[in-house]
Amino acid sequence: MTLTPRISRRTVVKAAAASTLLGAPGLLLAQARPVKVGLIHPVSGALAYSGGQGRMGCQMAIDEINAAGGLKALGGAKLEAALGDSQSRPEVGVAEVERLHQEGVAAYVGCFASAIALPATQAAAKYNTPFMIDVGVSDAIVSRGLKNVFRLAPGNGKCVDDAFAGLAEVNKAAGGVAKSVVLVHEDSEFGTSTARLLSGKISGIGLEVKDVLKHATPTRDFSNLVLRVKSLKPDLVIISNYQNEYVLLARTMHQQRVDVAGMFSVLGGGFNYRLIKEQPDVAQYMMDFNHWYNPLSPKAQAMRKAVEAKGGLFTFEVYCGYNAVRCYADAIERAKSADKDKVIAALETSTWSDHFMPYGPTKFVNGQNQGGRAVLLQASKTDIDVVWPNDFAGAKPVFPKPKFG
Repeated sequence: MTLTPRISRRTVVKAAAASTLLGAPGLLLAQARPVKVGLIHPVSGALAYSGGQGRMGCQMAIDEINAAGGLKALGGAKLEAALGDSQSRPEVGVAEVERLHQEGVAAYVGCFASAIALPATQAAAKYNTPFMIDVGVSDAIVSRGLKNVFRLAPGNGKCVDDAFAGLAEVNKAAGGVAKSVVLVHEDSEFGTSTARLLSGKISGIGLEVKDVLKHATPTRDFSNLVLRVKSLKPDLVIISNYQNEYVLLARTMHQQRVDVAGMFSVLGGGFNYRLIKEQPDVAQYMMDFNHWYNPLSPKAQAMRKAVEAKGGLFTFEVYCGYNAVRCYADAIERAKSADKDKVIAALETSTWSDHFMPYGPTKFVNGQNQGGRAVLLQASKTDIDVVWPNDFAGAKPVFPKPKFG
C-alpha cells in the first residue's frame, strides 16, 4: 500500500502563488512607483497653441526617458504626466497647481506665460514642490527668493541685453541705417516687463524711441495701431507679444505696406515655423531674438525631424519643455530620490549639459541658469536661420530689408 503524503491547505496556497508568479515573471520584482510630474500649460484659451506645443515637448521627454528604462536610480520607475490646463488664465493655473498637488505630483513643469507662472510657482512654493519653468521670461519669476523654482532659459533681462548687442552689431554693419524705433507690446506681465526693459536701454545703442504702443491679449484688429506706426515713420518696429497677436500684427503691417528697415522682436511669441509655413511673404526678413536650439547639434536636428514627421512644428515651446523635463530627471538620478527637498538640492548644484541648446553646462543661481542664452534669428520664406552670434550663425542677416516695390 502506497501512502500519499498529506498536503496542507498552506502548501496548496504557496504552490498556487508560485505558479502565478512563474506565469508572470515580471511580477517577481516589485514595480517601482511612477513619479508624477504636473504639466501646467494653457491648452485652451488665447494661448492654446503655444501651450499645446509645450505639453508636446514635455511628453516627448517623458516618453523617451520611459522607453530607455525609466529612472535608473529609482529601479526603473517611470515618469507619469499629470496634465493640467491653465485655460490661459492665471487664477486657473493656481487652481491646477492645487488640484495636481492633491494627486501627488513630485514636480511641476510649465507654464509658458509669465502671468500664469508667477502665481502658479507661488502656489507650488507652499508645498516646496520643484517647479521647472519651460517658458516664462519675466525675471520676477526667479527674483522673489522661491527656492523651488528653476528656469533653464534666459529671462527677458538677459535677452534684452543680448538682443541689443546683436542688433547694434547688425545695424553698424549696415552703416547705422536704423535711428528710430516704435515699441509695440501686449499688456500682460510678459509684454509690459519686456517693453520696460527695452525702453530703458534702447538709447544705449543710439536709437530714439518715437512711441510705445500697447495692446490687449487677445486683440482682433490692428488696423488703427498700424496706422499710428505708419504715421510715425520709424526705422524699426520692435514687438513683444504672443502667437496670435504677433502674426496678426505682422500681417497687418505687410498688408498696409509699412516700409521699415526691419521688423524686430524680442522673445516674439509668433516667430516660428508656423509663421513661415502659413505666412511666408509676411515672415520674410523679420528678425527675432529668442530661445532656439543649437543648429549645429545632430540631436536637435533629429528631434526636429521626428516632430515634423508627425505633422508637428519644432517651435521653441517644444524643446524648452523637453529640456526642462530632462533636467528634472537628471536631478532625480543624481539625488537617487524623487523626494522634493533632495531634488531641489540636486538642482541647486546641477551641471547638466545633455541638451541641444546654445548653452554651456547648467548652473543655477537663485533658480536662474547662468549659462542660458538666446540667439538672433531671421526668417526667409522657407526657413529660420541663426544670424548672431557668429559661433552659432548659419547665415548672414539681410538688413535693412528691401522696400516694398
